[in-house]
Amino acid sequence: MSIANEELFLRLRPRLVAIGYRMLASVQEAEDLAQDAWLRWHEEVEVSGAEVAKPEAWLVTVTTRMAIDRLRTAKIRREAYPGLWLPEPLLMEEPTTPEKARELADDVSFAFLVLLDCLSPESRAAFLLREVFDADYDQIAAAIGKSEAAARQVVHRAKQRVAKARSSIGNQAPPRPQEQLDLLQRLVQAISKGNFSDIQALLAEEAQFLSDFGDIVPRLGKPLVGGRRIAQMYLASQLRHGTNMRFDLTRLNGEWALLRYVGDALNSVQMFEIQDGRIARVRLQRNPEKLHHLEHLAHRQRQMA
Repeated sequence: MSIANEELFLRLRPRLVAIGYRMLASVQEAEDLAQDAWLRWHEEVEVSGAEVAKPEAWLVTVTTRMAIDRLRTAKIRREAYPGLWLPEPLLMEEPTTPEKARELADDVSFAFLVLLDCLSPESRAAFLLREVFDADYDQIAAAIGKSEAAARQVVHRAKQRVAKARSSIGNQAPPRPQEQLDLLQRLVQAISKGNFSDIQALLAEEAQFLSDFGDIVPRLGKPLVGGRRIAQMYLASQLRHGTNMRFDLTRLNGEWALLRYVGDALNSVQMFEIQDGRIARVRLQRNPEKLHHLEHLAHRQRQMA
């Protein structure tokens, strides 16, 4: 491939990966999607010698269409998934301003990605292209294979469905990063001290704890509900592991998260939804296959310890 075309693709690649991740909620699949877009770009531009008038629109369309197909297949696989399926955590560059941090948390948080599961693959693609990537309706129409009028309807209905799903779970805008950080620091301190009342005080009365263990057994059979039960689980974990367990704070998916280590090994990642100053929902990612890409972070943190 010519240097100019290669440079063009590399410049657009982050956008393609971003589309893939928001569609598939998988870091590796998003990377694979971008690689496949690269191969199709190479075949279209270099092999066939075709002229692409709008390279960015062409690449976004191709990537979106492939993502729709992959998500249809993924939804079938997830029906046989052992236990609850949750997204892969995403390590991102730090936002440059508080405003960018809040904007990022709005469109890539665990809560948002889970919320998007209420949409069909086609509707999810149209919604994301319009609401997150600010695509024009003609580009959305090309990506989902419909007329522009039909694309407008798909986006409109998707927005309604997302709003309904958000209201049904009482989903609120995330707190400011510093507020979230302060609360999680208090949670880590309370767990480390084994202070049951302090742990429980940070959890909403009807808090939920949801977990993705993949093939690991034993696993939680169903979500834990209730701040008291979740606090008991945190305390039991502390009593079991003691000083061999630690929590580190880092930013994943645009929000503060807890990385739990047992010994030197990264054991799990916990993401949080906070409402009215208390933890309303915890999502724990325990599946090793979904934590593999964070191992370099764990290694770096061990070196710094």
